[in-house]
Amino acid sequence: MKIPSKITNFLTKNKVPYEVALHRTVYTAYDLAQTMKKEMDKVLKTLVVKADKSYILVVVPASFRLDLSALKKMLKAKAVKIEKEQIMPKLFKIKAGAISPFYGPLHKMPVYVDKAVLKTQKALVQAGSFEESLHLKSRDLIKVVEGVVGNFAKKHYFAKVKKAKNKTTSKKPKIKKVVKSKKTKK
Repeated sequence: MKIPSKITNFLTKNKVPYEVALHRTVYTAYDLAQTMKKEMDKVLKTLVVKADKSYILVVVPASFRLDLSALKKMLKAKAVKIEKEQIMPKLFKIKAGAISPFYGPLHKMPVYVDKAVLKTQKALVQAGSFEESLHLKSRDLIKVVEGVVGNFAKKHYFAKVKKAKNKTTSKKPKIKKVVKSKKTKK
């Protein structure tokens, strides 16, 4: 599954430079970080959140957990909850789990970005594909999605995974590096 052309067209139209990263099929930001051998702070995840009766997108580093009470307070909402992936086909006409922050402006939906995203200069973000992601500057991402920056996520420490002793599972995954870069003239 390739990155949808509406996302690449949106980035090109808004003159946002990015690089496409090919990788094995992954469904979570955690798996993307492991596959691409990136620090989890440099991989972003996008969540669909229902705040009262409206939907919003929330972007946080993969190493962070959304603090629903902090988000609720920031939004001055009565109720806030993370939606299940099954809502994505209905809202965005995409496969469940193929969410990207770019669907916010493409669907006139507000995007909220945790301030921790600003700590990394360049981030890896899912882009509507399970086999391709995008490298781009964090500030460019926030600007193009018209993200509202706030403090609503907490650092989460993942348990280290023990390496398997089985020889067949110790092979390194074959990862294709960034294959192309699209930059627009100013």
